[in-house]
Amino acid sequence: MPGIQNPRKQFYLLGEGISSAKELDLDSSLDIDGLKHLIAAHFAIVEPTGIGFQTADSTLTDVSDVLSCGDPIAITIDGHAIREPPGPKGLPVVGNFLQVYPDHLGNHQRLFEQYGPIIKTNNMGRVTYQTNDPVISAIALSESDFFTKGINEAHPLFGLKTPQAGIFLGDTDTPEWRVAHKFIPPALGPKAVRHYAPTMQKTVEDAFKVFDALDEQGEAWNVYQYMLKLGSQAVGKLTLGLDFNHFTHPDAPLHEMVHLIAELLSLNKKVTSKGDWYASLPFGEPKQLRTTKRRIEEMVDESIKMAASGGVEDLPLQEAALLAANMVDYAVRATDNKGEKLPKESLVWALTVATAAGFTTTSSLLSWLIYGLTTYPGMQERLLQELIDNDIDENTEITADLTDRLSFLDKYIKETQRRHNPSYQPGRTAKVDLVLPGGYKLEKDSILIPALHHIHNNPQYWDNPDRFDPDRWDTPQVKNRHKAAYIPFAMGQRMCIGFNFALQEIKVFLPKLVYRYKFIREGDGIIEYDPMFQLIRPNNLYVRAERRVKWPPKSNAPVEKTVS
Repeated sequence: MPGIQNPRKQFYLLGEGISSAKELDLDSSLDIDGLKHLIAAHFAIVEPTGIGFQTADSTLTDVSDVLSCGDPIAITIDGHAIREPPGPKGLPVVGNFLQVYPDHLGNHQRLFEQYGPIIKTNNMGRVTYQTNDPVISAIALSESDFFTKGINEAHPLFGLKTPQAGIFLGDTDTPEWRVAHKFIPPALGPKAVRHYAPTMQKTVEDAFKVFDALDEQGEAWNVYQYMLKLGSQAVGKLTLGLDFNHFTHPDAPLHEMVHLIAELLSLNKKVTSKGDWYASLPFGEPKQLRTTKRRIEEMVDESIKMAASGGVEDLPLQEAALLAANMVDYAVRATDNKGEKLPKESLVWALTVATAAGFTTTSSLLSWLIYGLTTYPGMQERLLQELIDNDIDENTEITADLTDRLSFLDKYIKETQRRHNPSYQPGRTAKVDLVLPGGYKLEKDSILIPALHHIHNNPQYWDNPDRFDPDRWDTPQVKNRHKAAYIPFAMGQRMCIGFNFALQEIKVFLPKLVYRYKFIREGDGIIEYDPMFQLIRPNNLYVRAERRVKWPPKSNAPVEKTVS
């Protein structure tokens, strides 16, 4: 009827006090879901379904209960009052630094077990929130009204932030990111990556002479150091068109570019794990970080000039991606539908990021894959048998169509990425003050890190997560898992755009290595990782790669009968 006004009710977040209550107009035609969405919009509650209503002496389950209530109404989230994510108290000045480092994987696991799915730590004044919950991780990794990738002072990549890079090292919703996101993905899509396979195969085959020489000498070698050489040798050719000459002989040095990028990642971890005051110092590691970054930029710029000097034909994005010999070749010739190219300032750092991310992640993952071959019983034998059963030998050309048939290889890689994922901290930034599932409140500009290792090993989502079991990937439990329970390359708009490249490289390298060599671990000590490196890599894993002289028969081969 005309003149009848919608009822007005007061609401407040339980845990914040009645004085913070907001008075809202309610439409009497609302159902309970509509009411929850209305409340969520006014209080920046990310997931409306968890909202509950109560007064001092009762729980309100229907809209009619809410409309008839005369007192301010408290809002709960999943049955909880609103609260700040918990964490250890910490010490003056250093905060939680000594409670987290040096074993940040083990210590963060302990903190999750003690405090729950979101933890807060303060490392020398730098506050960070981490989660091992897939539900919360999926929210954080989506570009939404609540979260984005905004690399502020608390972000783990702040020391590397390069706005003109756009991809990976720049903020979302900037002109630089939009331009880079238009130009770079075509060069790393499935079709483009497939035509890089021959170069990948030649790279690993060229390395055989070094592994053969080490075998003849009976010498064990540091897995990460040689996988770093192998991964970067391929990436150098495929991104910058450079031959790093890593396998001219067993003791060939790392190319300056590789050394600088490895140093950059180490320096950034050292600088960003401490407070903002440390990062701003004009000397020491912070200064060295800035100097290293400039030198890398100079070297990539030289590669671009070299590629452009040969004279190239401009091509549309998709066509350039399929015809280019490498990414620098693609980048200097690719044009959009307006005939425009990737700007020079974006081009340099887009290629830098592609190079750095390409070989550091791949070399760490390759190292963990070889760790698994020498640590978990039966893995080498099953991988080798699958190669034999698919008629793969030393002369086989490894293609994407072929590797798509290698189901155990796929499961083995997935289980290694679950149990030993190299990447650790894809941070996202809160755009507003917000309330997460469970009632956890984050202030605007807070950094929330989906902790990949701890998500992948969360016992609430993985049965017996400490057990290395590739066959779990055939089970209904894993096939029906939460979409964010396994995110080795993160997810959402800002997930790793090079994941096709990385997986293609791994699926070319590993079959070639397993067919030719039997890997034997040297020593049985505890494998250590470097807590002051941006990625998780095994530092002290040594193996011997023995050249195979015999191979098993095919599984379905007829058994030879002995005639008596």
